[in-house]
Amino acid sequence: MKKILLLLLILVLVVGCTEQFKKGGTPLSDNGPEEIEESPTQEVKSNWQDIPLKDVATQKTFKISDFRGKPVLLESFAVWCPTCTKQQKNIKELHKIVGDDVVSISLDTDPNEDADYVNKHITENGFDWLYAISPKELATGLIDEFGINVVNAPSAPVVLVCADGSTRFLGRGLKSVSELQEEIKKGC
Repeated sequence: MKKILLLLLILVLVVGCTEQFKKGGTPLSDNGPEEIEESPTQEVKSNWQDIPLKDVATQKTFKISDFRGKPVLLESFAVWCPTCTKQQKNIKELHKIVGDDVVSISLDTDPNEDADYVNKHITENGFDWLYAISPKELATGLIDEFGINVVNAPSAPVVLVCADGSTRFLGRGLKSVSELQEEIKKGC
C-alpha cells in the first residue's frame, strides 16, 4: 500500500498537480477502514512530527516536534510554483509582525528538487526560516492525515501545528498576512 501511495504522490507531482486529480481522482487518504484502524490519527501526528529534517541553509537537523510550545506554520511547496512563492512572501511579512513567536517551516514536496535548488530559491527571495526537503515518510504521513491536497504545491497548502502538537489543515489557496494571523489566533 505504501508503494502505491508513493507512486501516486509522485505521479501527482510530476503532472503538475493539475485540477484533474481534484475532480476525477480518489484522495489518497481514503484507504478504507482497515488502514484507518491500523493508523490512528494520533500515531500519524506523532510519527510525521518526529521525522528528522535538515534545514537546507544551515544543514542543521530538526524535527517539527522540537518546536512544541510555539505555533508552527508548515507550508508544502515547490520552487517552480509561483503561488508558493507568493505564500512565502506573505509568511515573510507575517514574521515582520510576529517575529519568532511563530515558527515557519517550508517543506519542499517535489521529488525532482534538491537542497541546492531550494537554497538558491530562499537566497534569491530573502527568506530566512526553516526550509527542508520532505522525506517520503513525512509526505506520506501528511497525506494520511490531511489528504493529497496537503502536498499539492500550486494550491498553497498550509498546516498549523499548535503549541501542544495538535494540527489543523488551513486549506488551499493563498493566505494573506491577516488570514495567517487569524488562523494562528484560532489555534487548533
